[in-house]
Amino acid sequence: MAHVLIIGAGGVGSVVAHKCAQVADVFTEITLASRTKQKCDAIAGEIKKRIGRVITTEALDADDVSQTVALIRRIKPDLVLNVALPYQDLPLMDACLEAGVDYLDTANYEPPDEAKFEYKWQWAYQDRFAENNIMALLGSGFDPGVTNVFAAWAMKHHFDEIHQLDIIDCNAGDHGQHFATNFNPEINIREITQRGRYWEHGEWVETDPLSWSMMYDFPEGIGPKKCFLMYHEELESLVQNLKGLKRARFWMTFSEQYLTHLRVLENVGMTRIDPVNYGGQEIIPLKFLKAVLPEPASLGPLTSGKTCIGCLMKGVQNGKEKTLYVYNICSHEAAYNEVGSQAISYTTGVPAMIGAMMMLTGAWKAPGVWNMEQFDPDPFMEALNVHGLPWKAEEL
Repeated sequence: MAHVLIIGAGGVGSVVAHKCAQVADVFTEITLASRTKQKCDAIAGEIKKRIGRVITTEALDADDVSQTVALIRRIKPDLVLNVALPYQDLPLMDACLEAGVDYLDTANYEPPDEAKFEYKWQWAYQDRFAENNIMALLGSGFDPGVTNVFAAWAMKHHFDEIHQLDIIDCNAGDHGQHFATNFNPEINIREITQRGRYWEHGEWVETDPLSWSMMYDFPEGIGPKKCFLMYHEELESLVQNLKGLKRARFWMTFSEQYLTHLRVLENVGMTRIDPVNYGGQEIIPLKFLKAVLPEPASLGPLTSGKTCIGCLMKGVQNGKEKTLYVYNICSHEAAYNEVGSQAISYTTGVPAMIGAMMMLTGAWKAPGVWNMEQFDPDPFMEALNVHGLPWKAEEL
């Protein structure tokens, strides 16, 4: 018997709420909260129509710690599942500390005034969470999240040491728009336009944004796609927790059309995150751009094709070299038919639900602040196959 408080009513929040509603024996009570209660009510209506379950909704400003604490104390959830903006991770962790409740998120903290994400701010909560006998699970999405679990599973079953890790994220879907992002435009563009970064021989190496690329031939009919090296947060924890790691990189595919639009927007200053004066008012160009771009949740019925996200790993087992590719393929159309969202939201929302299930059932339970690869990967990997994200492992 568990009550989950889901904070955030965007595309991922909708998927999380739907998937929690499907697992009634674990999530016996569901509350969905957001700054805009109407969004929560719309999602609740869809869940009632699709699944037949009633969930409750609340209005909440997740930046306001006292407001979140008051809500937690009033409704008494067993877990706070944060799928709001990364800027709100720390206020929500503060609220969970004050109210004494477990916490889960899908993306690490990012300061609003700097396009930079790292775990140091959240790892700093380790002692306080442990002392209060509560748990925080960080990055329970797909990447980060499932990719961490893929690596931990490979480390447990296939390698004595993993020497090289390439996380490769391909969206081979098409939404037919000139330019749109598949999740929050502000967060997406901040992530893509910052400098690349990878781990090699014990140190971080930086590259200019999207300056390194490679072709990768994706399985199951997707075929060859151009991938660009980026920095992604799961690398920061994996280089600490994988045994023998000598190189770790993250790659993502982008179409030429997307990159051309992005370059133009950068060149004319529309991706800036510092305020500019317009008509006597201060505005942030990227926030204005977000307001005029298509809402990611609106892309669900328009998007066709597949995503393919996986880990390509090279290492040794019993003294022999080995290469293993563990991946998932997700259909945009199938995701939309099931929960009304495209596959980008689906591949983040399903692992968030599974991470919450691991915590609430006690499969993963320890006071403190943890990353995904620090727990037994087997029950999570089994749950992926059951709840809509089946995976394959191929020795190459």
